Amino acid sequence: MMKLCEVYKSIIGEGSYSGKLGVIVRLTGCNLRCSWCDTQYAYEEGNDVTVDALLERIESYNLDRVLITGGEPLIQDDVYLLMEELGSSNKKLILETNGSIDISKVPDTVHRIVDMKPPGSGMTDRIEWTNLQLVNSRDDVKFVILDKNDFEWSKEVVLKNDLIERTNVIFQPVWNELEPKRLAEWILQYDLNVKFGIQLHKVLWGNKRGV
Repeated sequence: MMKLCEVYKSIIGEGSYSGKLGVIVRLTGCNLRCSWCDTQYAYEEGNDVTVDALLERIESYNLDRVLITGGEPLIQDDVYLLMEELGSSNKKLILETNGSIDISKVPDTVHRIVDMKPPGSGMTDRIEWTNLQLVNSRDDVKFVILDKNDFEWSKEVVLKNDLIERTNVIFQPVWNELEPKRLAEWILQYDLNVKFGIQLHKVLWGNKRGV
């Protein structure tokens, strides 16, 4: 049994698959409380559903790409069964996790978006640092950046761990807090070979849920 917050089809807004059509599966519950969290409704809101029932809902959209997000999906034990079942049906599966939980049990076929937590999030002390040794060229490591201090911290983490050589690194501004152009200018200033990301779904529809 799982607790599901919402499921819908949309244009994926973040990560390497930004701009692609997919089914968004948002699970309920999170073990972190980031200062800039934009999905606080997913902390508690949701309904119990079996893995089989959720698989049926996903299949009803007839799409081959699925993003599992939250909250924090890895706090629900049955998410691993869900990922295995989706993988066996040849779905392209993407998992977004907040970076506080060991990702070693996530199936190899899953594209993992591992969020890092710069100081502006208030959650830096909850990072599971071993995840940075587990990511590979199929994965994303995403830094959501609030200010220049967050940028400098993120840059040091990227360089210290050779992330650019090993995985896809994304720097993304906190929506309505850091002007996107400023983050782009900092990336240019340091010739930092990361991907500039922005929450595309918010550009398209604003800060709404279910899009």
